[in-house]
Amino acid sequence: MNELDFGGKQVLVVGGSSGIGNGIAQAFRTRGARVHVCGTRASAKDYSPEEGSHLDGLDYARLDVSDPQAIENFKPSFDRLDVLVLAQGAVIYRRGEFEMDGFRKVLEVNLMSLMACAGKFHGMLSTANGSLIIVSSTAAYHSTKGNPAYNASKTGAMGLTRTLGQAWAEDGIRVNGIAPGLVDTKMTRVTTSNPKRLEGAIGRIPLKRLGTPDDMAGAALFLASPLSSYIVGQTLIVDGGLIL
Repeated sequence: MNELDFGGKQVLVVGGSSGIGNGIAQAFRTRGARVHVCGTRASAKDYSPEEGSHLDGLDYARLDVSDPQAIENFKPSFDRLDVLVLAQGAVIYRRGEFEMDGFRKVLEVNLMSLMACAGKFHGMLSTANGSLIIVSSTAAYHSTKGNPAYNASKTGAMGLTRTLGQAWAEDGIRVNGIAPGLVDTKMTRVTTSNPKRLEGAIGRIPLKRLGTPDDMAGAALFLASPLSSYIVGQTLIVDGGLIL
């Protein structure tokens, strides 16, 4: 028996149109799952591989999670769900998160929408004895000087993972999380495209390389599989040793 075979399973990755979410979505697809992804653009054609978006073989739907009403009104194209991955994320640089407008925007995407999406699909996940995986960040474990909203939201995401893990275990849903370190995506270009910053960042990572969406996908597959059947409410740090 192959515990990482997801044939016949239905998976939804919110934020699966690019970056870490996209890597996770494709990993489930290559292991047999029917995978649905949500992104903010009108259609899959509006994304390109150059941006880190590989949507071949994935079912795409538009969902702007910064709008609570859009989540409430979202009509999924499936009636069964085995795995829900919440990988949506936003960040504002240049001290924009110190303004309340920016702070609220980031919290809405990175924290509020997690609860909204989890609640929306609770029934389906419970019916399937499914798995919910919340993508937070190693920012939950240390300060991020220029990004108070990002930090607060990711710390909150880790707490939400613990609490939903406890609350929903009796409903047959296993809730766990992943805390990525520095992963080469669109969101981290501010660091990865600056040679000096990049050199400093890699110098702090014991494995001496950036993480990839595929690295994160391995953790997601494990947490959604029977291999982790007795793990609940935990956030797995996947950072190459960065925060050691």
